[in-house]
Amino acid sequence: MGLGSTFRFFRAGWVLAREGAFSVLPVESLPPMMKLGVGLARVVERPSVRRTGHVDRLNAALHKLGPSYVKFGQTLATRPDIVGPQAAADLAGLQDRMPPFDPNLVPGILVSALGPKAAQLTEISPPIAAASIAQVHQAKLRVPGAAPKTVAIKMLRPGVAERFHADTNALYAGARLAEIFAPASRRLKPTEVVKTLDHSMRIELDLRLEAAAISELAENIKNDTGFIIPQVQWDQVAQNVLTTTWVNGIPIRDHAALDAAGVDRKALASKLLQAFLRHAIRDGFFHADMHPGNLFADRVTGDVIAVDFGIMGRLSKRERRFLADILYGFITRDYRLVAQRHFDIGYVPQHQSVDDFTLAIRSIGEPLHGRTAADISMAKVLGQLFAITELFDMQTRPELVLLQKSMVLVEGVARSLDPDLDIWTVAEPVVGEWLRREEGPVGRLEDFGGHLTRMSEALGRAPVLIAEAELALAEHRARQARPAARPVETALFAVLLAAFVVLVLAAWRLLTTGF
Repeated sequence: MGLGSTFRFFRAGWVLAREGAFSVLPVESLPPMMKLGVGLARVVERPSVRRTGHVDRLNAALHKLGPSYVKFGQTLATRPDIVGPQAAADLAGLQDRMPPFDPNLVPGILVSALGPKAAQLTEISPPIAAASIAQVHQAKLRVPGAAPKTVAIKMLRPGVAERFHADTNALYAGARLAEIFAPASRRLKPTEVVKTLDHSMRIELDLRLEAAAISELAENIKNDTGFIIPQVQWDQVAQNVLTTTWVNGIPIRDHAALDAAGVDRKALASKLLQAFLRHAIRDGFFHADMHPGNLFADRVTGDVIAVDFGIMGRLSKRERRFLADILYGFITRDYRLVAQRHFDIGYVPQHQSVDDFTLAIRSIGEPLHGRTAADISMAKVLGQLFAITELFDMQTRPELVLLQKSMVLVEGVARSLDPDLDIWTVAEPVVGEWLRREEGPVGRLEDFGGHLTRMSEALGRAPVLIAEAELALAEHRARQARPAARPVETALFAVLLAAFVVLVLAAWRLLTTGF
């Protein structure tokens, strides 16, 4: 943990406190220690913030601190129910209205990245949108023998990789300080969380990987309706340049424009939430940066149009089942199922009581049923969740951090579109259909196929294990000429033979326990 990173972390804390970042938090819902921390941070707040409650300079401060902090601000901007409508409106400018980089750099960036094929991109517009990582231009793609095509060119900001690296080093420093001086934070695994975010950020800085993500998502949703994404133009893709077809739509945050075009905002909210759940639960691959700057509505069909696939989330089959069971448990008020799944996946330690945790889950779930989004205070719900995580010594699962962050984003956007949204009613068709399929013949056959594959892989390793056993015995015989070595050889062979038997039995167990 370098001194430079530690200094950068404390400087970020000072800037955020000075510009009123902590004033937007729902202090009344926080645990006592967090309340104390927020209170101390607000001591250095600018007098104008304390006097008016307006955080007018927070946008600029977050941008100055670096792209990681901008991402945090983008998430807060989707939750006026938590940070307040004024703060959310101020932070919304972080989504795609950041200052662009020098337009004179654009031609050189394209030539350096694409070589001669850069010449096929003509009529390049000024920046259409500028965010913390990149900015987007409209252009014409003119390929010999094909009709001109309107495209979107996304270019990374010069020097953004270095800024990200500095940000993550500072976050690592903060996480390690928390683990050293606040032992209670260790159950939240701050360093592992930062490591997960660091990995997603590094992927975001290679636009070739974003192009591949668009391609994979397109395959997953080819038979779906209600969700539209652009197509990749592979000949105009490089590490720092991504070219896709241009998609026309109304910004999803422009409610007046949506209403004027006759777009049904309630239906749009349902499409957004259901598409996200379908991608996460059915496919295990989802858009993990669905802030309003990345979402549009088709003015004709009312479908969701998504852009910017730099941050994608991926879930294993086990994690998808966890998510589906949790949602279905809340939908059906089966709080025992919700509680048990938290134990199964490792959120709650085994020494805790399932019955007591079921009671805690019921205390959260029951007040939410039959209530619209407008009637639910997420600040109070989050405060209750904070208390429960501490009471039951709940552990963070770093691999689910992106999912949790994305659910906060999507639910916030859907809320803004439809304040009367009933989340459970909208989620049930997607969750219920997937669970019924998993429990039906098709799901069972897929599980059986998975077991066969794992058994085949396990058995395939058996010859290697036998060969290693023979080699070990041969080497041992070469080193040991005395008869006294015979018992050792026998013991070694017995251990290796036992390992082989265990391997075969484990493979057989994988096959038989699927039914």
